[in-house]
Amino acid sequence: MDLDLLPMIISRFHMKQIEVISFDAEGTIVTPDFSEAIWREAIPALYAETRGLDLAQAKRRVYEEYEAVGNQRLEWYDIEYWFSYLDLGSSRRVIQSCLDKIAYYPEVIDVLSSLAAKHRLIVASGTPLELLDFLLAGIKPYFARVFSSVSHFGQLKSPDFYLKLCAEMGVKPSRVIHVGDSWQFDCLNAREAGIHALYLDRSRRDHEECLSDLSQLKHILSLSV
Repeated sequence: MDLDLLPMIISRFHMKQIEVISFDAEGTIVTPDFSEAIWREAIPALYAETRGLDLAQAKRRVYEEYEAVGNQRLEWYDIEYWFSYLDLGSSRRVIQSCLDKIAYYPEVIDVLSSLAAKHRLIVASGTPLELLDFLLAGIKPYFARVFSSVSHFGQLKSPDFYLKLCAEMGVKPSRVIHVGDSWQFDCLNAREAGIHALYLDRSRRDHEECLSDLSQLKHILSLSV
């Protein structure tokens, strides 16, 4: 984030009592390594084994199936749907084989421990609970609630999801900050619901007015009180 933009960002929160800070999970607090291992490697490997294909062929076919569904449909996120559709049996063995890939970004523990002292922290993710519970196992005590739009509400991270989340928390949208790495699902849709949304771009390529890591969120909040 360009530090020259800090005053503009801070002004959005000036004189507003922020009660809840909401975080996306994958790509925000948890690295994508676990999901990539499952979707890009383990599932194609199992598909190759069950179909008698080489790995390159299996990857091509599985990736084509993913793309045919696309990330605007619930099925994209549902591991049980894919194991049933691809006739791969139980997902348990694949999930267990990838657990060692779960990792948090370097600043996450410091930021969560600092912010949890003053705010209620929640997770608002599009990842189903079957995977989200594993992803958050090492940091779950920091969060008052964990919401999966797919598992809890049967929808993507739409404006309606964020309104339902606020209702569940008993908080006005104007008193919530949400941070995530999807411009559509985490930023635009949350803002449409009346939530203060900050876009996280760890690559620092997509948008000039964004966070490049979560330490900057802590800095913004410390300056806006």
